[in-house]
Amino acid sequence: MAKMSFDDTIAAISTPIGEGGIGIVRLSGKGSIEIADKIFKSKSGKSVFECNTFTTHYGFVFDGARRVDEVILTIMKAPRSYTKEDVIEINCHGGIVPLGEVLKIAVTEGARLAEPGEFTKRAFLNGRINLLEAEAVLDVIRAKTDLSLKFAMRQLNGDLSKKISALREKIINILASVEASIDFPEEDINFQEDNALIDSIENVIGELDSLIRESDTGVILREGLLAVICGKPNVGKSTLLNALLRRERAIVTPIPGTTRDTIEESVNIKGIQIRLVDTAGITETENLVELDGISRTKKYIEDADIVIFLLDNSTPLQDDDVEIANLIRRSSNALVIINKMDLKERLKTEKINDILQDKSIIKICAKDKTGIRELEEEIAKFVFNGRVISCEEAIVTNARHRDALVKAREALLDAKKDLLNKTGAEFISVTIRESLDAVGIIAGEVYTEELLDSIFSQFCIGK
Repeated sequence: MAKMSFDDTIAAISTPIGEGGIGIVRLSGKGSIEIADKIFKSKSGKSVFECNTFTTHYGFVFDGARRVDEVILTIMKAPRSYTKEDVIEINCHGGIVPLGEVLKIAVTEGARLAEPGEFTKRAFLNGRINLLEAEAVLDVIRAKTDLSLKFAMRQLNGDLSKKISALREKIINILASVEASIDFPEEDINFQEDNALIDSIENVIGELDSLIRESDTGVILREGLLAVICGKPNVGKSTLLNALLRRERAIVTPIPGTTRDTIEESVNIKGIQIRLVDTAGITETENLVELDGISRTKKYIEDADIVIFLLDNSTPLQDDDVEIANLIRRSSNALVIINKMDLKERLKTEKINDILQDKSIIKICAKDKTGIRELEEEIAKFVFNGRVISCEEAIVTNARHRDALVKAREALLDAKKDLLNKTGAEFISVTIRESLDAVGIIAGEVYTEELLDSIFSQFCIGK
């Protein structure tokens, strides 16, 4: 990847807007030191040009003769900075007015406002980090649980980059073996009879399979999981929501149909970010409001990563229960929960078992929170497919990366098939290059401006 330099200097507020002890205005580019020297006056009288890199200095920001704020200025000279450019960070008082004033003065003196993620984009384009590590910066910022933060940090530290780089090197070696027969025909290289080449392709496909298999869990850790609580009216859905949240969020009454619209809340379960949705009870009704709520419930069930189907232990099985069971019978992502185990048992589950033969049943009492920990364990097992993933592992947590791995695998499968069918080396070479490019897209060895714009537009302005 070629290094790229920039002629302009960018500036942005790099801390959240609002009241706080400290706020930071960041500058990056070849004019950063010059702009800082114009607007900052050190208490010691020392010019910013005279300051050593990785030093901080106390002083004031001025707009002409007007003192704007009392600040601490940090200088980081190229190439040993976040962007590999000269970087200045001005620690101001953390209010919108002083931060806005300092930023405005910096822009007046020659900087321009940074675009979303432009500091990190420059770090990538200048070769300080690869695209995997750049995206990991965003994952660290957005992490909602300790577990998602740990995996994001592993990616930021380059663990996944090393795996992808090793895979890419293996594909390059495979490609070299194929292209040798094209470039040096006089050597009489018959790559199609080389079983070692087939073995190499199968080995890479196996590694890709492993990364793709683990990526389902990784994407959930990064983006969270949508869990929908469904059941007939008055089965205890809102009580279960409150129990999982460990606070009283939803209104609970003995009146059926209290919840007529969906209620969404986020909760951390075993290190997994869960979007919990309490839905309207599914039942026969002519009430237009209830019908709309039921329609939304069914849509949520279709989109859910996991469906929590709630039954009432204290009432006999009803047609509404059977309707919901039939609705989720083909779903591999459903948990069946029998609630109100503190009451006399009237529910017979034989018919439910006939409909949902492969679904395990968990018994709870949401009101007194009995069985809630067991339910949380089942949710975690679903996410991790019954296995324990160590935070020491580097796994794919990004849907974009997963899609690229799938494309790389498909291309290698095609190349293997062509090899076995004695297809010409030129065609096989093209297919293997498709796999190489797909892997290269992950870390940014291959990229387009559209891809970069899509990734960095998700960042905040000052990062």
